[in-house]
Amino acid sequence: MDNTYSALKKRIREALLAEWASLFPTPGYYLHPPVLSPRPFMGLGKFVAGRIHQMRAGKSYLAAHPTWRSPEADTSCPRCGLEPETFEHAILSCPSRQHSRSRLLHGVTSVDPEAPLWTSLPLLKRLATFIGVTSTGFPPTMFPPTTPPSSPPFSLSPPRVPPPVFRVFSLAEV
Repeated sequence: MDNTYSALKKRIREALLAEWASLFPTPGYYLHPPVLSPRPFMGLGKFVAGRIHQMRAGKSYLAAHPTWRSPEADTSCPRCGLEPETFEHAILSCPSRQHSRSRLLHGVTSVDPEAPLWTSLPLLKRLATFIGVTSTGFPPTMFPPTTPPSSPPFSLSPPRVPPPVFRVFSLAEV
């Protein structure tokens, strides 16, 4: 048995993951294995990282993801109507998102757990921009369902809110 620092560290990490998996089993619908360090997309900003987590888990605002509010809801893609709006359809094959996909997601061919997308920061940044530009996985009441291709790139920062305007009254008006 190897007792070097790196070997001990590896065994401890494996034991921790095994205990974690036995105490808190991963739900069957979530295909991504647990890890001890943050996923690379967690550095993209809370809003986009949340959308990615939800879509990967199959628990997002995409039409094919089940909802407790309306379990009988139509699962077809609201943009193209050709297939159920799954994560894979929304990112890789929806014809209505083709323009943005060809500009932003060249090189992304899979959203499977082992796909290069999940370890490549440049691809993840392009995915984040694609999600923002197309409003993919956003709550339906938050943004319009489609964004024109001529719109400016999505900003990962919160929108600017103009300061309130105060009117100054004269004493005669009061």
